[in-house]
Amino acid sequence: TRLWDFVRSPSSSYPAKAGVAQGIRGSLLIAGIVMLTFPIGIAGAIYLEEYADDTWATRLIQVTVRNLAGVPSIVYGLLGLAVFVQGLRGLTGGSSVVAAGITLAVLVLPVVVITSAEAVRAVPGSMREGAYGLGATQWEVIRSQVIPAAMPGILTGTVLAIARALGEAAPLLVIGAAGFYTTGNNDFLEQLQGAFTALPMNIANFSRLPAQTWRGHAAAASVVLLAMVFMINLVAIIARARITKKLGR
Repeated sequence: TRLWDFVRSPSSSYPAKAGVAQGIRGSLLIAGIVMLTFPIGIAGAIYLEEYADDTWATRLIQVTVRNLAGVPSIVYGLLGLAVFVQGLRGLTGGSSVVAAGITLAVLVLPVVVITSAEAVRAVPGSMREGAYGLGATQWEVIRSQVIPAAMPGILTGTVLAIARALGEAAPLLVIGAAGFYTTGNNDFLEQLQGAFTALPMNIANFSRLPAQTWRGHAAAASVVLLAMVFMINLVAIIARARITKKLGR
């Protein structure tokens, strides 16, 4: 009962009343913005593997993407602060869910590109040759053969990206996420462009507070975050199993 109250209760300075409802809402909004960018990463991977010629420019792009995947998250936080919080304040509203979502999307996009490219590369060439032999165009081969066959691997990459985005705290700290409070009863647009918080921020702040009671809150918030990641993984595993079964593998 207390765990359920903790999940649905808003932020409070009193340990007995404090909860993570606003942190959950902020994390889900950020995850939604991050997922909106996944088609860009998948399309980029398909272009690099199926359309781009093997030139020095293509190899440079591939190396750059792999290097970007290893850049520390704090660097992306500084990028988000300079570009999305300060430079594009008129569009994002400054330190907001939109700025945080775009920053984390830029952070995980290289992971999506790399995993999607590996999945596309793993599709047997015989599938492409058979489709071409039947007179299919390149786009028809990609749409009907390559993408369905690569979808399990693509799903794996997107799940890894979402899990990383949900657990990142350093970029949120740099951007200026609130420790506890977010826009309460404002409309949806105001919530996207107003002050915000997220579960990693809740966990960090619970851990910093001196009272021993808050340590339990930090542990409970960590469990909630793990449960969210588990549910996303479960959905992806079920989707992957159905796609694999449909393909007869």
